Amino acid sequence: MAKDIYITKADKSKLKEIIEAELKSSHMLDKSMKKLDEEINNANVVESDLIPRDLITMNSRVVLHLNEEDIEASLVYPEDADWSAGRLSVLSPIGTAILGYREGDSVEWEVPSGKTEINIKKVIYQPEASGDYQL
Repeated sequence: MAKDIYITKADKSKLKEIIEAELKSSHMLDKSMKKLDEEINNANVVESDLIPRDLITMNSRVVLHLNEEDIEASLVYPEDADWSAGRLSVLSPIGTAILGYREGDSVEWEVPSGKTEINIKKVIYQPEASGDYQL
């Protein structure tokens, strides 16, 4: 059974806007958008100032253990994504997978190369924990 995930009200609102804009422009959602929509529809929605400090929200910086190596990355909106700079789009399979999970969680997820396990080793920075509610 999948773990419960949590998302801030602000993150859900902005992500829903992205999904709705995609629906208006192309009248359909690709696989990653469908999965993200499913995840945020099933998530527990929490006010930004009540979100646990060790939970991955948008613009959080994390250390992930993936494919036998540690990777430091920020979870960002699509327009800010740049894998070479460590900015991972929430629309990527790994980005969608980690949203709403906590430090210490493991997530098994379908990526282009097949199913993989993603271990969330550390949440280095979370905007809400730092009082940065407008990121």
